[in-house]
Amino acid sequence: MTKLAYGCAALATLLLGISPVAQAELEPISDNRMGEVTGQAFMNIENIPGNGVDYTRMTLGIDVETRVNIDDIQVGQIDGGTDFSAQHLALGHIARNDGETFNRVTYNEGEAIPFEARKPYIELAEDSAGLKGFRMGFAEARGSVSSHTESFSGALPGLKIRDDRVENGGVYDTTLYAGAGETETNYRATHVGLKIEGAESNSCAVDLTCAALTNLRSVIVGEDTGVDDGSVAFTDAFFIGFQREDMGWQTLDGATTINVGKGVFINLPTNMTVDLSKLTGAGIDRYRTHQVDKGNDLF
Repeated sequence: MTKLAYGCAALATLLLGISPVAQAELEPISDNRMGEVTGQAFMNIENIPGNGVDYTRMTLGIDVETRVNIDDIQVGQIDGGTDFSAQHLALGHIARNDGETFNRVTYNEGEAIPFEARKPYIELAEDSAGLKGFRMGFAEARGSVSSHTESFSGALPGLKIRDDRVENGGVYDTTLYAGAGETETNYRATHVGLKIEGAESNSCAVDLTCAALTNLRSVIVGEDTGVDDGSVAFTDAFFIGFQREDMGWQTLDGATTINVGKGVFINLPTNMTVDLSKLTGAGIDRYRTHQVDKGNDLF
């Protein structure tokens, strides 16, 4: 595993066009000279021991602000289905009107509102049988994600639903469902809706407690800042993993474990509360993601 990690680092060096062969005699640098040097490594490699699993995480010290559109994405096509299937997937969006505010920044109509990603990483997990899984993610991420999602394997931590049928609007966690009338799942879900804590089993009652994922057209990735000013904090839990079998990925601080399923698993932390009547009715509006604004219509 260590050899593989160093091999990736060497490959990255070659791709950057940096020759690993010394062209001049090396001379020692004094402690005083070293004290004058500041900087950050382009790549950081960590070997993290686990319970029967060893992890190697390679993190790039770069920050990215981007707006990306993907027409169609299918990941994990096996056994007659697809782990993640979506059309018109977009990271970031475009302001629809002058004066639109996002994260306390004001934009004019037509200006790009980027998806922010810092310190991208790739992590490998290896057990006695070999490669158990790998994931790609960001140490910090926030911004909008829009899509027409038909199948989703993963989790949407932080997404809340306000039930306006309840006095003062009760707010509940959400869960994913296998389909109309089906139960909770994190594998190839097609619907999203209320999660009622304490219930013996949650079932997807379309138009009452849940709706098709295609109604959830845009979400905001990030975490609660604790301040009610419309701002969103960076999250360190946004990743997509590929696993040989059920396993756990450690949070980046090593404090907890996120349990994931076999195949593709997308952990999409959100900071968003939606109204149940809108989710189960017309659906959550899609942010503007193309120069020609077609609202909620597909492109």
